[in-house]
Amino acid sequence: MQINYRKELEKIPVYVPGKPIDDVKRELGLSKVVKLASNENPLGFSPKARDAVNAILTEANLYPDGNATLLKNAIAGKFGIEPEMVLPTCGSDEMVDLIAKSFINCGDEVVMADITFPRYYITSQMMGAAIKIIPLKNLSYDIERFKKAITADTKIVWLCNPNNPTGTTFSEQELSDLLEMVPASTLVVYDEAYYEFASGEGYPKNSLAYLKKYKNMLVMRTLSKAYGLAGFRVGYTIGDPELLNVINRVRNPFNVTLLTQAAAIAAILDDEFLQKVVDNNDRGKEYIYKEFGRLGIEFAKTEANHIIFNAKKDSIQVFEALLRKGVIIRPIKGFSPETWLRVSIGTMEENRVFAEALEAVLAE
Repeated sequence: MQINYRKELEKIPVYVPGKPIDDVKRELGLSKVVKLASNENPLGFSPKARDAVNAILTEANLYPDGNATLLKNAIAGKFGIEPEMVLPTCGSDEMVDLIAKSFINCGDEVVMADITFPRYYITSQMMGAAIKIIPLKNLSYDIERFKKAITADTKIVWLCNPNNPTGTTFSEQELSDLLEMVPASTLVVYDEAYYEFASGEGYPKNSLAYLKKYKNMLVMRTLSKAYGLAGFRVGYTIGDPELLNVINRVRNPFNVTLLTQAAAIAAILDDEFLQKVVDNNDRGKEYIYKEFGRLGIEFAKTEANHIIFNAKKDSIQVFEALLRKGVIIRPIKGFSPETWLRVSIGTMEENRVFAEALEAVLAE
């Protein structure tokens, strides 16, 4: 390649998405495939969101509201905050990138866990950050080691709670202790992509209350998971308006489409559908726990819509064997040995298909 590119990109791999269902069917000659690889909502999305999109289709020739005013108002009303504290984006992925572009200079120190949402690492690396990696402890964030790693030179701390891919959490007390010692000049990015599923004792369910005291904190949430709008690509971040205004300087003006804004407004106000999703997830994880116990498989209890487990066999081999049986899950990189995989919680039928296929694969 004769055209030079930024040296920071040399070590960044191209993202490899999960295999699409149609590709697996075609490649392996299968008539039915269950996809439990991408933490998608197995119940789809709110019918009210579908109605909202249909109603606004005639306006699709127009640019969307670049301020996403009505969506901001809907989110603000739901959580009792000011609309100026809300910034919608094209999924949480876009916000992670915007934060990195806005706040990280080459050489700036950032702190994150070793096994967590990979976009934190990639975007920080893209900006030339000096990255401090904190190993997980018992499959969970080691907050004490985070506290020791953070210094006056730390620019950003990336936190994911519940964590992806482990589904584990850290407590309200741990979050409070961490925020109390973080310098005011350090940005704390607190990612709650799986917030709606978390109900464990001690989980910081009212994280937005911290924003009154800690102006250096941003709370990220998404409508891709519990709300089922993954294909629409929409997330939102809540924080101090001054921080969000900095990010707005690099944000594309029409980053959340007209149809997406309509769907998001309807979805976020449909509490009845959300409760169905959470109930299905709770039943599904208990079923999978029981099956893992029956099969003698080590796993981590989850507060998200996915579960990690130790197959005690090479994760790629297990992944490929399940693929041949029409079940798509995801191997996890970073664990040693590499025998851990992640399965999304599906419908009860999909969960049963997965359990039966896994039992057969492990017996081979």
